[in-house]
Amino acid sequence: MNSRLRHWREAATLLLAAGTPARLPRSPLGPFDYELLLLQRSSRSGFMPSAHVFPGGLVEAADFSADWLGLLPASPQCGLGLVRPPPLGSSRAPLFATDRERLGSPLPGEVAFRICAIRETFEEAGILLLVPGRGPAAGSGPAPLLPAERLPPAAELSEWRRRVQEDPACFLQLCRHLGCVPNIWALQEWSNWLTPVSRAGRGGRRYDTAFYLCCLEKRPPHTSQDDQEVTAFLWSSPPEAIERFKSQEIWFAPPQFYELCRLCNFSSLHELQKFSSDRALEGCERWMPVMLTASDGYIQLLPGDELYPEDPDYTGEKKIIMSTDKKVEDLIKEGSEFHRIVIKNMNNLAVYVNIQAKYKHRNPLMINTDCSDYSSRL
Repeated sequence: MNSRLRHWREAATLLLAAGTPARLPRSPLGPFDYELLLLQRSSRSGFMPSAHVFPGGLVEAADFSADWLGLLPASPQCGLGLVRPPPLGSSRAPLFATDRERLGSPLPGEVAFRICAIRETFEEAGILLLVPGRGPAAGSGPAPLLPAERLPPAAELSEWRRRVQEDPACFLQLCRHLGCVPNIWALQEWSNWLTPVSRAGRGGRRYDTAFYLCCLEKRPPHTSQDDQEVTAFLWSSPPEAIERFKSQEIWFAPPQFYELCRLCNFSSLHELQKFSSDRALEGCERWMPVMLTASDGYIQLLPGDELYPEDPDYTGEKKIIMSTDKKVEDLIKEGSEFHRIVIKNMNNLAVYVNIQAKYKHRNPLMINTDCSDYSSRL
């Protein structure tokens, strides 16, 4: 936890994919054998009210507690691999590069952010991603769920959930009580998004968020919203979630739309698991979208786009406003290097990207929610 930050707070979120029998699809992409967990935020939320999001939330001091070192393996990074040095001319995202010991925590950020994502998934959806003993979990495929016999009765687990919601430090107590540890090894580093200055929530809330991916063998037997921060949940394949978005059944913000489009590259859970684990130690780039106002819509520019500013206004102190009298379509016709999300209205988004993905990642499929166009390049 970095208490020195002034302009945003650190957070972690989890793209939780669970195996499921392939069903007749609602999209042109064919059947997918996994679904993602999406949670609907409360309409009273101060940030993205009523939006469907991936489980996650703010990093707490308890996630960085030195007491975790008494439960997790004593090896460096608690058994997590070391991320490779970034490509020449690049640097590790500040969220991960920050020296946590200088901030008073002996627990590496890569461990604490994973604990945060797992804790929040339990708080918001009632799902426990734990492994018996000290870990790490054996095997290289999708992660198994904790055996039912290792879980307390439903009423007791519900009480633990309430306690963790009130005091995040209780999550460590729960793990100690069960003789388990958070399955941090099942979470693969996926991406890092920083809330744009123009999209700050109530009170100027902005978040530097680590996105992790976790593949489970099968859907957890019990998922439940907490009826506080979360009012509903949905398990859906990536293309089906986008179809629901197109039909205005649900709404999600551009980063979630982007990541769902990226996951549309993978129809197989084992393919997704292999890809995410193979590139897990490559790291990722921090992305702060920069808003460009066109005459007929908005464009969120991402690093690598030809219009992305050389010196982005990360803090909002420069009060920079990017605008043009041109239409979105004209900007696309005139351009050549794209990494952008076009926003016509809340449920009409499109991703345009033709640059080479960094860190051995995969570009999203370019899906325009105004039509049924699914393609991977311009």
